[in-house]
Amino acid sequence: MKLSTYSCICFFAAWSIASFGQSKKVVSANPSNDFQYIVEQFADIKVLRYQIPSWEKLTLKEKQLVYYLTQAGTCGRDIMWDQNYRHNLKIRAALEHIYTKYQGNKNSNDWKKFVVYLKRVWFSNGIHHHYSSDKIKPGFSKNYFNQLLTATKTKLSPEIVEILFNDVDNKKVNLDQEKGLLSGSAVNFYQPGIEVSEVEDYYKSQPQDPKHPLSLGLNSKLVKNSDGKLEEKVWKAGGMYGPAIKRIIYWLQQAVEVAENEKQANALRLLIEFYNTGDLKTWDEYNIAWLQATEGNIDYINGFIEVYNDPLGYRGSYEGVVQIKDFDMSAKMEVISNNAQWFEDNSSIDKAYKREKVVGVSYKTVIVAGESGDSSPSTPIGVNLPNADWIRSEYGSKSVSLGNIIESYANSSGKGKLQEFANDAEEIALAEKYGSIADKLHTALHEVIGHASGKINEGVGTPKETLKSYASTLEEGRADLVGLYYLYHPILQDLKLVDDWKKVGMEAYDNYIRNGLMTQLLRIELGSNIEEAHMRNRQWVSAWVFEKGRKDNVIEVLNRNGKVYYNITNYEKLRELFGELLREVQRIKSEGDYEAGKNLVENYGVKVNQEIHRQVLNRSKSFSNVPYNGFVNPVLMPQYDAKGNMIDIKVAQPKTFAEQMLNYSKGYSFLPLEN
Repeated sequence: MKLSTYSCICFFAAWSIASFGQSKKVVSANPSNDFQYIVEQFADIKVLRYQIPSWEKLTLKEKQLVYYLTQAGTCGRDIMWDQNYRHNLKIRAALEHIYTKYQGNKNSNDWKKFVVYLKRVWFSNGIHHHYSSDKIKPGFSKNYFNQLLTATKTKLSPEIVEILFNDVDNKKVNLDQEKGLLSGSAVNFYQPGIEVSEVEDYYKSQPQDPKHPLSLGLNSKLVKNSDGKLEEKVWKAGGMYGPAIKRIIYWLQQAVEVAENEKQANALRLLIEFYNTGDLKTWDEYNIAWLQATEGNIDYINGFIEVYNDPLGYRGSYEGVVQIKDFDMSAKMEVISNNAQWFEDNSSIDKAYKREKVVGVSYKTVIVAGESGDSSPSTPIGVNLPNADWIRSEYGSKSVSLGNIIESYANSSGKGKLQEFANDAEEIALAEKYGSIADKLHTALHEVIGHASGKINEGVGTPKETLKSYASTLEEGRADLVGLYYLYHPILQDLKLVDDWKKVGMEAYDNYIRNGLMTQLLRIELGSNIEEAHMRNRQWVSAWVFEKGRKDNVIEVLNRNGKVYYNITNYEKLRELFGELLREVQRIKSEGDYEAGKNLVENYGVKVNQEIHRQVLNRSKSFSNVPYNGFVNPVLMPQYDAKGNMIDIKVAQPKTFAEQMLNYSKGYSFLPLEN
């Protein structure tokens, strides 16, 4: 499970649409004070760079392992594009052909709008916005686009051209049941025409071990065969996405040869076996082996992981992240891992739903060396895996905070939003002094304690079966609530994690409520409902405690000069409300109470206060930054001697966003345009 970029570093987020432009400076790959973090801004996006600290301290063998794992991850890039939408690869090929071949007027507003559109599509791995999942509409006319197609002799079917400009397939992931969870979603996980009830019946008919259920549907597209019966097109070598998966396997095999230890090598072999066979039992075996491979300086995430892009919560989006251990920060954060049982025992959740033994929770701050698929260009800042509840219960989980990613956000951000939306000078001062540590601790508590907390009652199905389309947002909100419950608690100071637990907790609460009720609304268009799981959870958590605290005025609403501010008057009482809500959400998950989960999300997490939303958008117009951030990846360049032996691997930074995207398309396009 991921902690989204925005959920943990709200005060780093940029906040307005800037003019098209880019940095052309080639920057140093080594950590330095003059590192150029910002590549460029366009539309609602800022593209950044990140450094790889201590790269030169790695051995050649360690560098090779990082390189091979990064290559494996990037080879699956096009899988994510095709998963997002069935026409994405054709559209990207056409757009890139126009971009590289067009010889006409490149100073016109239409051309500039075309370039921005292409970059938005690159950033989102397709034509649907990476966060809102709304279709990205071109800023130029269909007539102009047809002129570009003709001028560059680019082929794209008229049907697909029409789709770019009309309202067909307007939402990648639709969670509004009235519009149809499948019929209203453009994501390429189900053959068009398949009904939700058919999917549910199909998987109910599959035999399952109730104690060790397989992640059914995780690595396949569901289609109907010639007899009209459902069957799975499995993503494996020799199956769907086979050409790309074979390249992933090739690089994983190279990684096995330079693995740091046998446990790591064994996990890699099981991942290779999974890609070869598509066997979900092997996937579980791999995850257990990966969990147990805790020694060494290099780790990775690779596979079909998060199910947020499936409105039914079955299918995993392709993802790759390669990590190097950050020894200093990992040692500090290990304190939380070592006290996981205390946090569980002292939680507000009912004793019947607590885990008697929290197993194998590990937490590390890592340095990212490369990302791909679902993690690139838009990246999480915290990850807790694996996602299968029974594996987490019996074997534990790995939680990581992506330290150099967080560092890049911190070094590239401004303070305009804080000054505008914070209630008073005290709130601003708390944010400036304690914001960084509060966010880091919330990340750690969310990932390590939150996702490891609680248990499902015996005989109750998995959350995707019981809570269905609400499972993801309820799980993310539950993990947030665990973190919030302990962020205002002296245990943090007792463990020597902070020097003033009250002030850290106050800042964390101020920031969460401010974001959940106001500032995150900049990410959606006026009049829209909230669709994305993390945004929903931040709103339903904030809105619920706001409503329940009305009687005691726990959170008061202030109006000054036509502007709304939220002021927490009683932090102790707010903590009690967070604990009360945590108790209920854990009950919902443990008992599989669909109706209660649905009511919580629909009543508090979907609808938006239109006046507040309008105000947030108007108050944000003067800011010079943008709401979404993402990254280009450093380029790892092997160095060879005269005999062809690899002697080193150097790190360079891309000059521009376009350069990296075009290089990826040229070197890592292994799939046909239609799959």
